[in-house]
Amino acid sequence: MPMLHRIAQLADRVLPVGVADAHCDIPCGIYDPHDALQAAQTVIRMTELIGELEQKGDLTSVQSHNQMTRLVMVKEEHAEDAKRQTLILWTDYFKPPHLEKYPELHEKVWNAAKLASYTKQHVDMAKAQELKAAIQEIGDIFWETKNA
Repeated sequence: MPMLHRIAQLADRVLPVGVADAHCDIPCGIYDPHDALQAAQTVIRMTELIGELEQKGDLTSVQSHNQMTRLVMVKEEHAEDAKRQTLILWTDYFKPPHLEKYPELHEKVWNAAKLASYTKQHVDMAKAQELKAAIQEIGDIFWETKNA
């Protein structure tokens, strides 16, 4: 084991460093609604697949049960990610001048976050499509502000 690695291990025992999760603690300027849109599209696709599995009617087999579990899990993860990515834009990118020009932005973000929570908890194609449309509207505003 290299000496530097041993020193790092010793330092970690003496002064342990915790793990921090963050998008960006410095003004990097790397923001894009694409991730939220992609997550919303995945919610739509998982909702479709769940509906197809339900239509088959065989939800008692182990394979169907496992597939349903995976579909629901992916849908929930992506709904949460759509919400998180939208809130990152809201809290880290958008500033007071944006609100002056787009006073409806607060309500749009709030509605998108609520839709993301709803689609996480339910299997509802109409709400999943509303989520994507809501995030698209926020994305359109985002791109308008970037071009200004």
